[in-house]
Amino acid sequence: MENQRLLLSLALAMVVLLLWQAWQTDYGPRPNPPAPTPESPVVDGGNQVGAPVVEQSKGEDDVPDQITASGLVPAVQGAPALKRGERVRVVTDLLDVVIDTTGGDVRRVRLLKYPVSVDDPTPFTLLSDDPQRLYVAQSGFISGAPAPDHHAVYRAEAKVYTLAEGQDTLEVPLTWTSPEGVTVTKVYTFHRGRYLIDLEHRLENGLDAPWEGRIYRQFQRNEFVDPGQSWFIYTFTGGAVSTPDKPYEKIDFDEFDTWRAPQELIKGVWVAYLQHYFVAAWLPDQNELEHIYTRQVPGPRYILGVAAVPVEVPAGESATFRSQLYLGPKEHDRLGEIHPTLRLTIDYGVMTFIAEPLFWLLKQFHALTGNWGWSIVLLTLLIKVVFYKLSEASYRSMANMRRLTPKLQALRERYGEDRQRLSQAMMELYRREKINPLSGCWPILVQIPVFLALYWVLLESVELRMAPWILWIKDLSTKDPYYVLPILMGLSMYVQQKLNPTAGMDPTHQKILQLLPIVFTLFFAFFPAGLVLYWLVNNTLSIAQQWYIIRKLEKSSQKTG
Repeated sequence: MENQRLLLSLALAMVVLLLWQAWQTDYGPRPNPPAPTPESPVVDGGNQVGAPVVEQSKGEDDVPDQITASGLVPAVQGAPALKRGERVRVVTDLLDVVIDTTGGDVRRVRLLKYPVSVDDPTPFTLLSDDPQRLYVAQSGFISGAPAPDHHAVYRAEAKVYTLAEGQDTLEVPLTWTSPEGVTVTKVYTFHRGRYLIDLEHRLENGLDAPWEGRIYRQFQRNEFVDPGQSWFIYTFTGGAVSTPDKPYEKIDFDEFDTWRAPQELIKGVWVAYLQHYFVAAWLPDQNELEHIYTRQVPGPRYILGVAAVPVEVPAGESATFRSQLYLGPKEHDRLGEIHPTLRLTIDYGVMTFIAEPLFWLLKQFHALTGNWGWSIVLLTLLIKVVFYKLSEASYRSMANMRRLTPKLQALRERYGEDRQRLSQAMMELYRREKINPLSGCWPILVQIPVFLALYWVLLESVELRMAPWILWIKDLSTKDPYYVLPILMGLSMYVQQKLNPTAGMDPTHQKILQLLPIVFTLFFAFFPAGLVLYWLVNNTLSIAQQWYIIRKLEKSSQKTG
């Protein structure tokens, strides 16, 4: 009975969680309609000294007008709306990128290996300067001397660049020159087989005096929801930063104006925007001292970036500022090779220490089978084998309770509504039969963290996106189009209930328990097929294991009798 109550409580808790996630999607914070608004790398004189932020006014110059020992002094002018110049298209084996000569911004990125869906072969758009879905990568300089910010107009040598067959790298240079003699060449370097783009700002100081300024890199976007986002599945969309003290910190959109950035200069940082399956990250030179900054501006738009400390370039000399820009999927191996903490953007939450080994096992099974669906089946089977003894203890307790069902039912009939005497009689029966009704609870509780970790592995793994299993299941990351798996999962829950004892349980609890297979079937109808497959396989194995243990105990009881 206690086992049933524990399972009922856990099931109801999951239902509440799912309802909360659905409520968040329907009634939580929604994106406001974007409108043309100013955007800039100006600085706040408050909590984030030296960090580019945004001010709005009637002016058009959004660059701080001087640099002091204490940092940047903010200019009072505002910024113009996002403008377009000439477009430069870059096509590699993985990326289709559009760079705008205004600011040399990365304005559009399509991931060629990731279609929108099984039915839509159009490459998935990660970055875009569409006002309804604004999401761009910007960089530039803040200086009292001539320097290009992300409003400056560069000159491009060509309008189309293509990574040719047999070519491993592709350089795309953009040049800006001031009348006073300062030249900045912004060079994007693309690599075959990589989503990581190298970026260099090569500054030549043709002035008669030293040039002083700092480089910044930032993302700017509005709050939008991707069309493929599941109504029932919540995954984090927003900013993230990494510092040596805090390797991974998420920032919700509504925290951009209140989040307190570290006041000290920091090396080894990165900033990123996260969404389900994909990430865009700026990685400045890891030996460079940086300020991290966030800002919400009217629209609303959300700016997240890093600004380096001021650098002096003597007259007649040059300097190179290096950065890296990752624009692609949250693939565990790729992210780990780029930066040891960047793979934390594959957000398993507090279960990371369990989830990462589970994902490693899932990959090993995929190497054997070549199919992510069968890999889920094998991993679930392995977990059941590892926890067999714990499960056996739980199912033995359930089987013993099942054996007492007639006696428990007789007690209910004898004592009717006298709950106190009924409880005393039941406890006396347990002592006489040497049965602990709680003995099956702990094995289940021990397994819960593993099952939750596996849930997040299956939810966060981009490898399952558009991965087929068998027949009609052509994408494990989306719902079963014919609802076969959810229905089978609901039937498996019903069978499990029939194997479990209900004697001694409150009639109201029994009725709620009987409804759970229907409720869960309705919820799981909209879950990704990979998650439903996991639950179905787990339930099926549990049924087989429980049936075997019950049969074994019944035979043992018959021999003893």
